[in-house]
Amino acid sequence: MYSSGLRVSEACNLNYSDVNRKDMKIYIAHSKNRSDRYSILGKKTLDILTRYWDQYGQPREWLFPSTHNGGKKPISTFTVNRIVNDHIDRLGWSQKINCHSFRHGFGNHLYENGVDLLTIQRLMGHKSINSTTIYVQLSSNKSSRILSPFDVDLDGGTND
Repeated sequence: MYSSGLRVSEACNLNYSDVNRKDMKIYIAHSKNRSDRYSILGKKTLDILTRYWDQYGQPREWLFPSTHNGGKKPISTFTVNRIVNDHIDRLGWSQKINCHSFRHGFGNHLYENGVDLLTIQRLMGHKSINSTTIYVQLSSNKSSRILSPFDVDLDGGTND
C-alpha cells in the first residue's frame, strides 16, 4: 500500500497477473473511481512479493487469497486492517496509523521528492487534482528552498 499508493481494497484485490515485473508496474482494475490505472512497482516491493509468493504456494489468481473458501476470494479489507492494527499495537505506537496512512505517506513522500502533482494524481487514481492536494498539504515546507526567478541565471546557476 505504501510503495505503490494503493487503497487497502486495491491491494486485497490484486491478481498475480496484475504485477508486471518487466515494466515494474502494478495494474489496478476498477479502483474507487471505477477506472483502471497503473502504479509503480518498486524493486524492494517486488523482492518482498516474490518471497511471499514462493512461501505461500505461488498463488495464481488472487495475490493475497483468503484463508476461507479455499482461496477462491481475496483477503478481506477487514482482515488486512486488523492485521495492521494488531501489528501497530504490538509495536506500542501511540500514533493513529491505519492502512490509509500508507497511501497518504506515498503521496506525501512523492511530493517531497519533487514528483509533480499531475503524476501523483495519475499514480493514485484521483479524478480530481483537489483530492491529490489533500495528500500533500502536510508535506514538509519547501518554501525555504525556493529561489526567486530573479536570483537564477538562465543557465541554471544563481546570481550572487
